Amino acid sequence: MQIRVQSAPFDYGTECAVFCADRQDVGAVVTFCGIVRDDGGDLQHMEIEHYPGMTERALTKIAQQAQDRWELLDCMIIHRFGPLEPGERIMMVATASAHRADAFAAADFLMDYLKSRAPFWKKENRPEGSGWVAAKDSDEAALSRW
Repeated sequence: MQIRVQSAPFDYGTECAVFCADRQDVGAVVTFCGIVRDDGGDLQHMEIEHYPGMTERALTKIAQQAQDRWELLDCMIIHRFGPLEPGERIMMVATASAHRADAFAAADFLMDYLKSRAPFWKKENRPEGSGWVAAKDSDEAALSRW
């Protein structure tokens, strides 16, 4: 299990390659990469805040729940913080399993958790001002299926 909370950018292709390198027990790897989206066309940047220590513990706990619930051989969560511009990678989830069903389900579970419950706070900065991103009912609904 790998949990990284960092301000530095990451290379998605490299992270994928390293995650499954030299593994002969893995039959499926599922990855997801979240990207800062500019819905309104005027997003200057997004600021992501977190509490060091608490965030890593929360992500480790949910990754352990995924490993307990599905037959995972490995999982990884990378989440960035600090100012991020539209188009930048914000987070990545990777799961590895002998079979695809477990890898897909665990990745989906982790992504739903990260979207709804992970202790990160996002502020959008636009020319007219800044504002915190509110929770969405659709994200809560997605999490409720687990």
